[in-house]
Amino acid sequence: MGDIVSSVGRFAPSPTGPLHAGSLVAALGSWLFAKRDGGRWLLRMEDLDTPRVVPGSADDILRTLEALGFEWDGEVVCQSDRTDAYGAAMARLVTSGDVYPCGCSRTEIARAATAPHDVDDEVPYPGTCSGGLPTGKTARAWRVRAGRGGPVVFRDGVMGEQAFDLAAAGGDFVVKRADGLFAYQLAVVVDDAWQGVNQVARGADLLGSTPRQIHLQRLLGYPVPGYAHLPLVTAPRGGKLSKRESAVSLAAGCDLVRDGGRLLISALEFLGQRVPADAGNLPCREILALATAGFDPGRIPRTGGPFPS
Repeated sequence: MGDIVSSVGRFAPSPTGPLHAGSLVAALGSWLFAKRDGGRWLLRMEDLDTPRVVPGSADDILRTLEALGFEWDGEVVCQSDRTDAYGAAMARLVTSGDVYPCGCSRTEIARAATAPHDVDDEVPYPGTCSGGLPTGKTARAWRVRAGRGGPVVFRDGVMGEQAFDLAAAGGDFVVKRADGLFAYQLAVVVDDAWQGVNQVARGADLLGSTPRQIHLQRLLGYPVPGYAHLPLVTAPRGGKLSKRESAVSLAAGCDLVRDGGRLLISALEFLGQRVPADAGNLPCREILALATAGFDPGRIPRTGGPFPS
């Protein structure tokens, strides 16, 4: 009989503003998936997109999570400290011929596209530079060949069976941007493999990123984690949630000593979990312990909605 492998999950916010209701749901969901069998829950700051980072946001997110009773395992990892690792993975992809330089601007790609936008609302890349840079073009970004390996099929822990044809949907995607920054898709794959993450629970807005990441994991010889995409918190009348209006952080003036338990219970209800009637009077850490003991992934809805008030 083989050893039982405990979950290693992670919460990986981008420090572009305060923690909000949607990110609280993602934090709680990832915690529950990791801790239900006594696993580890890691914290990673995805601060690689430096132009969007808001100074002080990372510290505020950490303080807010602590105030809500969350405890992470190990040191907090910052992507901005990991560029050498991304460069090493990129070099492997260059050597294997799985990536190529692209000289196309966004305007040129949009002009050439004939297919509808893919699941991330990104204009599909028509493959202009896949056979080599056309005359007069210079390299801007680097793209990975999406057609190698066939369709990506996986079973999501919430959304069920998923199948994506990357070549038909979005085409070859960027792994190093025109501004010199490594793209999210590459960085997150390298970090998950390095940290031993085997369980990724995150918002359903990233469902379309998962087949791209699985494709990169296969190219780089990394293990593929289990994935679970959680329903999205929407504005009260539907549509995209405003981070400012839904902030649940200390920096936004929230009194988490008074309201932290209520926020956790609302997040649990949003995830379809049973909550004891008297739980609202308990400290946050006790609420998390009760939620972990009674966690039932099968109760998580596939569709989102407003955050319970």
